[in-house]
Amino acid sequence: MDPKAVKSELVLILDYGSQYTHLITRRIRSLSVFSLCISGTSSLKSITDLNPKVVILSGGPHSVHTPDSPSFPAGFVEWAEADGVFVLGVCYGLQLIVQRLGGEVRVGEKQEYGRMEIEVEINSGLFGSKKVGDKQVVWMSHGDEVAKLPDGFEVVARSQQGSVAAIESPIRRFYGLQYHPEVTHSPEGMETLRYFLFDICKVSAGWSMENVLDEEIKVIKSTVGTEDHVICALSGGVDSTVAATLVHKAIGDRLHCIFVDNGLLRYKERERVMETFERDLHLPVTCVDATDQFLSELKGVVDPEKKRKIIGKEFISIFDAFAHDLEEKLGRKPSYLVQGTLYPDVIESCPPPGSGRTHSHTIKSHHNVGGLPKDMKLKLIEPLKLLFKDEVRQLGRILDVPQGFLKRHPFPGPGLAVRVLGDVTTGNALDVLRQVDEIFIQSIKDAGLYDEIWQAFAVFLPVRSVGVQGDQRTHSHVVALRAVTSQDGMTADWYYFEHKFLDDVSRKICNSVRGVNRVVQDITSKPPSTIEWE
Repeated sequence: MDPKAVKSELVLILDYGSQYTHLITRRIRSLSVFSLCISGTSSLKSITDLNPKVVILSGGPHSVHTPDSPSFPAGFVEWAEADGVFVLGVCYGLQLIVQRLGGEVRVGEKQEYGRMEIEVEINSGLFGSKKVGDKQVVWMSHGDEVAKLPDGFEVVARSQQGSVAAIESPIRRFYGLQYHPEVTHSPEGMETLRYFLFDICKVSAGWSMENVLDEEIKVIKSTVGTEDHVICALSGGVDSTVAATLVHKAIGDRLHCIFVDNGLLRYKERERVMETFERDLHLPVTCVDATDQFLSELKGVVDPEKKRKIIGKEFISIFDAFAHDLEEKLGRKPSYLVQGTLYPDVIESCPPPGSGRTHSHTIKSHHNVGGLPKDMKLKLIEPLKLLFKDEVRQLGRILDVPQGFLKRHPFPGPGLAVRVLGDVTTGNALDVLRQVDEIFIQSIKDAGLYDEIWQAFAVFLPVRSVGVQGDQRTHSHVVALRAVTSQDGMTADWYYFEHKFLDDVSRKICNSVRGVNRVVQDITSKPPSTIEWE
């Protein structure tokens, strides 16, 4: 998707490492305005080439006082003022504006974290019809504070402790919020973003999934030559299914789909997925059984990053082999490989700001972005890489992808390899996990809870526990159950099951799966944990 072709003025987020940065992108898109997030230390050319109407400087864990603190590039202020670009600093972003434009930031006498009341000091477009003296609750997260404003700036609001909470310079088109308007803990934060974008910046709201579909089809048609053929790797999940349907709509029978059984699939996944592809999607799919190939390479490997890299490498080797077979059949070799990479995959796979690389801390390498060899012969097409999961589901509905696919819980590309902690080939770990997972998921469906949950799965732990089964001592496996709610996978809360449900599931597992004598539940949110255990 070419940002310049989107029928909406771009709001560009410069990311300085805040855990909430992705939420700014999501909130703005929910207002039908296109938004992208790039590294806060991107070059000026990278920023200007995108031609944004608005730039938002995100929060971050840094202090502007440290010598290596990340910042926007030289010439940014001059470019913004000359081109009429509006700039909003959030938290750390506000402090960057103050410091770089000649003001002063100091270590705060009192730090402000969590909910805080602020009071409006002057009438401002940032707060719409709010008058001087009006108050609202916001979410603060800062230790430094503004001591002196740059020339031409005014204080719009202060916290109950007297710290600067909002600033503006309408003439220079620079604005700042010391709090996080994007989080739900700032109840009126969305209204502030709305006022800023539509009343102050006069941004036009014209972005929709229909626009994305039209644009992606144009991009695919212009990228893929009229004689070129494309391979699409199908996993049976939402992302690859929507990606395949989109590409098929663009190029028709020049798309060749492949489903790889890597020995790391869920219970009867291969049979179920292939039946659905053929019955509902009518896509030409070749199934490749590569169980032995994957498991032999994974034997003895316990490091999760190494597992992901190995799996990515083996997938590509299979796709290359598939391409050679197609070359013999078609008389020409396919040129492209379609992947269902999503925006959270891209964001989570980037290194930290200030590292000389890109913006967000590397949480984990995704199979779609971290495991691809440099000498890969197939060029990538990633039509969903600027979309969040809920946006992909919207796109799927427009493409008439079956609801059963769109409602499926996310499943990681490396499959059960990241749900068996340690060596996946040890004993019968994979078989045990498949049985446990099937009982858990089917129980969720039977209870009518499946659509309330973003993702649910079981994890095989590399420990044994003592138990008593059939009046005998056992020393058997421990499994964990994980279920979370989320909007986009970037943050998540653990799902609260009724005790009776958990009791029933635990009994079913211990009574039905040989070798398991203990079931535990993961009750950790993201952050601090990731959704998957590896």
